[in-house]
Amino acid sequence: MATSSLLLLLADGRFPAGAHAHSGGLEAAVAAGRVGDLASLEAFLVGRLATAGLVGAAFAAAAHRASTSAGSARRRVTLGRLDAELDARTASPALRAVSRRQGRALLRAGRSIWPDAAFADLPTTPGGAHQPLVLGLLCAAAGLSRAETATIAAYGTVTGAASAGVRLLGLDPYQVQALLVGLADACDGTAADAARVADDPPERLPAAAAPLADISAEVHATWEVRLFAS
Repeated sequence: MATSSLLLLLADGRFPAGAHAHSGGLEAAVAAGRVGDLASLEAFLVGRLATAGLVGAAFAAAAHRASTSAGSARRRVTLGRLDAELDARTASPALRAVSRRQGRALLRAGRSIWPDAAFADLPTTPGGAHQPLVLGLLCAAAGLSRAETATIAAYGTVTGAASAGVRLLGLDPYQVQALLVGLADACDGTAADAARVADDPPERLPAAAAPLADISAEVHATWEVRLFAS
């Protein structure tokens, strides 16, 4: 399969990794009245791209780089450090659990498609590895570049929430897609920034935080009735 087709496949929300079940924090933001129309959805997506998007893309690109490290033992050490650093950057226990749950789902798909990939080198942390690390190894196995890996990660942080906005707010899907087109340059810029720092030590990777999103995730996790898992 051509590289461009693989990039589209892994960026597709229909890829069986469970991303469609998550709103990226939008459901809680809508309930709190912070997002209620197209303009506030755009502001939410811009903020998400600058925080979760940048961090996730940087760690996915770093995991991609680690996958090419000589020797399984070295890969295990690097991936373990990346997992611990990403855990430290995820203040909300609910979001840590979500990231590991999505990582497990992505890993199941990856093992079915690329059984010879270095997935055994992922950390054996309870709950599994964080999703960006699994994505990095998956993209490496597919023959994608570090930059393409970061692009998929950044893209996924906004498209899932945008799709949730259509369902939660009844927004015009054509207008939401136009909004995403308008964010394309910002998404590419975030991915480029993430790919550039992938060679840095894990502790020096981006740590952009969104405290309100962390608090909202904890509140959302207590709801007995909700449309999205997070």
